[in-house]
Amino acid sequence: MSTPLPEPLIRMIQRESAKGGPAGLDLLVETLLGRYGETVRAILFYGSCMRSGQETEGIIDLYVLVDTYLSAHGNAVLALLNRLLPPNVFYMEVPHAGGVLRAKYAVLTLADFQRGTSTAWFHSYLWARFAQPVRLLYARSEKIAQQIHAALARAVVTFLSRALPRIPPRFSARELWCKGLFLSYRSELRAETKDRPILLVEGALTYYDRISRSAMAAVPFEVEEIHGTDPVSYRSNISGLRRFLNRLAWETRRVQGKGLSILRLVKGFFTFKGGLGYILWKIERHSGVGIPDDSVLRKHPLIGVFVILWRLYRCGGFR
Repeated sequence: MSTPLPEPLIRMIQRESAKGGPAGLDLLVETLLGRYGETVRAILFYGSCMRSGQETEGIIDLYVLVDTYLSAHGNAVLALLNRLLPPNVFYMEVPHAGGVLRAKYAVLTLADFQRGTSTAWFHSYLWARFAQPVRLLYARSEKIAQQIHAALARAVVTFLSRALPRIPPRFSARELWCKGLFLSYRSELRAETKDRPILLVEGALTYYDRISRSAMAAVPFEVEEIHGTDPVSYRSNISGLRRFLNRLAWETRRVQGKGLSILRLVKGFFTFKGGLGYILWKIERHSGVGIPDDSVLRKHPLIGVFVILWRLYRCGGFR
């Protein structure tokens, strides 16, 4: 049985997720509701455009939480792919203010979202993403909004619980989040530089300090706050065995995550219109590694995508 979520943590998540986003996002929400109808349970906004507030400068990241995959897609193959290797990712464009809003959105059932933000989900793909600040753009009912808030709070507790054994017994929230994000980034194929987790944490350090303080009562370890320190520091009591097992778990996530990332990229090549172009653009944008010759991709798409990814990896396009 999981530890009850602290009320201060839930309230902080509610305030953060209620901040919403730029006016243009209403058009994206309306388009998604028109596309998926009654099956939509909630729509979440996260990622770099949310942090920067520049919704027209990049590709907006959204999650569409649905009732079932079959009701969302109306296609048994897409539904099966979404169930076997969630999420499915799609691209959309909406005219706005004389320009275009571009977004990629991931489709996930509400039930999978709740599992993926809890300790029931081994890999960090979901709980590490959604432990970070998120905006709730749409919820079909107040009950669903409460379920989303609880899942986001659970993601924070899961993240902290799985990062704590990898840092020294005395630590600050900054050290905890930097280490946890570094570990989760390392467990995927990421184009960002190694200092990206530090930049993310320092860009919202007050938030991470407060959310850690609110969530610490729910972690499955003995953790005490050290009073009189600025910033707030903590001391944990975690056995050597649990630290060793946690290290093994993260190494397993690292291997597992690289494989899952490749499979998601290949799946996205077929489900994401313009998917390969987006993937190559994002890698070049974050890493500075130029796009290699894609002639093999034009002739043999399925083989070519692996060749392109291998070339990018050799050039340092992602890690």
